Amino acid sequence: MSSGPLAGVRVVEMAGIGPGPFACMLLSDMGAEVIRVDRASGGNVMGASPADVMNRGRKSVAVDLKKPEGVAAVLKLIETADILIEGFRPGVMEKLGLGPEVCHARNDKLVYGRMTGWGQDGPLSQAAGHDINYIAITGALDTIGREDGGPIPPLNLLGDFGGGSMYLVMGVLAAYIHIKNGGKGQVIDTAITDGTISLMSFIHGFHSMGMWDYQRQNNMTDGGAHYYDTYETADGLYISIGSIEPQFYRLLIELTGIDLDPGDFMAQFDKTTWKANKSKVAAMFKTKTRAEWDALLEGTDVCYGPVLTVPEATQHPHNVARKNFVEVGGVLQSAPAPRFSGTPAAIQGAPVAVGNDTTAILAALGLDVEALVAAGAVAQAE
Repeated sequence: MSSGPLAGVRVVEMAGIGPGPFACMLLSDMGAEVIRVDRASGGNVMGASPADVMNRGRKSVAVDLKKPEGVAAVLKLIETADILIEGFRPGVMEKLGLGPEVCHARNDKLVYGRMTGWGQDGPLSQAAGHDINYIAITGALDTIGREDGGPIPPLNLLGDFGGGSMYLVMGVLAAYIHIKNGGKGQVIDTAITDGTISLMSFIHGFHSMGMWDYQRQNNMTDGGAHYYDTYETADGLYISIGSIEPQFYRLLIELTGIDLDPGDFMAQFDKTTWKANKSKVAAMFKTKTRAEWDALLEGTDVCYGPVLTVPEATQHPHNVARKNFVEVGGVLQSAPAPRFSGTPAAIQGAPVAVGNDTTAILAALGLDVEALVAAGAVAQAE
């Protein structure tokens, strides 16, 4: 039994890609029992990679949802669930016979979490898309990049996982609390576009206060300011500074000896000086190696950090001390986050093969697994 804060919570995950699996990884890390419904066709199952860390900490049943016996088996499983997560296009679950009305008729306490890019309705709801498209229509993508070039996709962290997975987890857990307080189950319509627009709230607020002009690389935290950017060092590596507050800005000047006027905050915020000051700062950082700047600035209130490669990040002393990376099944990966003082989160195991737990889980529901296997409705991994 898990010790995490979600111990005792059962999640049924309809196998998918991207934000849905990541959300279920987080729920599993926090102690939930996550049962992934994988695809099985004609009694056959696919392999699974132990390096696919987003699928860690799961159990797996392999079901052919084109067969009524398979759908019936999944409905039986849903009767025992607290949360269901699905990431198909709108209408697919309904066509499978697993839509919210059917599921809530079986389990009126079920939290039905839906994950899509565009949402369950709207003119784009049936269109294909990926993270880059979703964040493009929110205005977020246009704000990221250099002024002399086009927008730069921020991996798929902002849309899929920030605007998608995190809002899905927040939504289903809020609905679960509502049930615990006497409410009924409900549908959580999580759209990456909705979540990304929500993440942009502070940008809209800054604009309303006259502190953001929607011009790329011309604002305080988009690489426009000389005191908030990345800079190349003498050895061709990069560092980052974020000396926004006046006291941190003054310390940057003091420790580096750069020829800048600390002035007051409003002088520092004067955009007409930024380009000239940025040239000075860039030239200064090229005078030393990254290691030399680390020795001078890291750990100070300058708000400084070396720009590390992913392999370097796993070895940084702070990440090592915090045990931010762990090895499971021979694969180095992120440790659970956030941290709980009384109910510690933990990785519940490496990814398992598709259909690894079909027999055990369905038999526990009282189903005739042998008959289901014979009908080609489910499959058990060998």
